[in-house]
Amino acid sequence: MAIGMASFTFNDATVKYVGEHMNMGQVMLVRGSIATVLILALAWHKGMLIPLREALHRMTIVRVIGEVVGTVSFLVALVHVPLALTSAILQALPLAVTMGAAIFFGEPVGWRRWVAIAVGFCGVLIIVRPGGEGVSPYILLIVVTVIFAALRDLATRKVPKTIPVLMISALTSIGVSLAGVAMIGPLGGWKPMSLMNTMLLTLAACCVIVAYHFLILAMREGEISFIAPFRYTSLLWAILLGFLFFDDLPDVPMIVGSLIVIGSGLYTLYREQIVGRMKPVEIAAAAARTSPDGV
Repeated sequence: MAIGMASFTFNDATVKYVGEHMNMGQVMLVRGSIATVLILALAWHKGMLIPLREALHRMTIVRVIGEVVGTVSFLVALVHVPLALTSAILQALPLAVTMGAAIFFGEPVGWRRWVAIAVGFCGVLIIVRPGGEGVSPYILLIVVTVIFAALRDLATRKVPKTIPVLMISALTSIGVSLAGVAMIGPLGGWKPMSLMNTMLLTLAACCVIVAYHFLILAMREGEISFIAPFRYTSLLWAILLGFLFFDDLPDVPMIVGSLIVIGSGLYTLYREQIVGRMKPVEIAAAAARTSPDGV
């Protein structure tokens, strides 16, 4: 998860820079096409290509929808919102995923973690700062990203193990590329690309491949409520890259709100560890009550 978050943040910084020279539909198409070719080549090399009818499981489709809508909303907002601010709002994603896992999958989340989730969302309100003038629509798009990214992560959990990781990544990349095609016209049409921008989008595509791969592995192998808090490492990268390349620094409300959100997430991680240590005792006690031999 930590590797995936670092890769996503480097991709975001690269796309934000290139997005100042061309519209995001074109960026999504070019980056997605490069990523798709690389992923398919790697999947073919590793023997992970399977028939499309086998890969299009309903949870795979839901995952692609979540990724596409989340990516579109995020990239449209990214050009207009500082990198650190976008990352700060996205820190609410682990809380949203933990809440979704409890509601839809029945994962145990006690009252302490529910309180932590509520406190974390209060931290998001501090970051967003709704007031008399209203909230910027671009900031609201980041909130939309959180919702659909949570949907993506929850769906990943239910994708059958028989579908290779690289196949899921390829379908996701194709979906994002097609969304880019649909957006090019409304956002101003195709513009000539410089060699530098082409190279940067190739770098971004490589970052996306690494991020997709490690994110899917993390969500498949670990319990969601345990893995999700490691997303917070992306904020550190976002602050650093935002300062180095865009001269952006977080203000006091963003820092305070981020600390509240991260603190809430870390507390949920702590509670998960406590519950995890209690589980073997609970299982043994349950077995002793239900088995005639106390096994």
